[in-house]
Amino acid sequence: MAKKAIIAGASGLIGSSLLDILLSAQEFDEILILVRKNLPVTHAKLKQLVVDFDRLADYAAEISGDAIFSCLGTTMKKTPDLTVYRKIDHDYPLQLAQIAKQNGVAQYHMVSSLGANVNASNFYLKTKGQIEEDLKQVGLITLCIYQPAFLTGDRKENRLAEKFLVPLMTLLNPLLMGSLKKYRSIAAQTVASAMYKQSLKNQEGVFTYPSDKITELS
Repeated sequence: MAKKAIIAGASGLIGSSLLDILLSAQEFDEILILVRKNLPVTHAKLKQLVVDFDRLADYAAEISGDAIFSCLGTTMKKTPDLTVYRKIDHDYPLQLAQIAKQNGVAQYHMVSSLGANVNASNFYLKTKGQIEEDLKQVGLITLCIYQPAFLTGDRKENRLAEKFLVPLMTLLNPLLMGSLKKYRSIAAQTVASAMYKQSLKNQEGVFTYPSDKITELS
């Protein structure tokens, strides 16, 4: 049977790759993306729902289907206000999961980060750790958490640091072996592919995939 998928964060690095995959996937006949403004994408299977993420509950009736993919996230450069940052990386994914539970959506897939830890001193990693733990308390049928390392891909915005980090990681990746393998950089396309493939499985419970495992799944 064909399925319906919902994506939040479809304009981002992973979300845009995932959208391309799902639009081409025969297993999904309807893709709903939750956006702040319409994206320049058209497809027979695609529906765009412009939402105010601060009022997600107002759109709950339309957020139903077989799988929700949360690819929401921001950066300190884009969102220096930590209160707003936390809303995007924690509050919105949690509210989306609660709606999924309420509407009987079987699967919830969320992009977190390698090193996510509620006890981390780093605000980003601490926030990711908190959302992971809070999602586990929602009672979802299937919760898949993806923890990618440094992401590579064709970003819309220009990040100066990445001009140095991408070639550096290209040199370091082959040296990261064994338990260090999970620290290798990973392509956004690889993460998106793993999310899609896991959504095709009939599994129940909580599953956490660090970066090296994501590569194996893709």
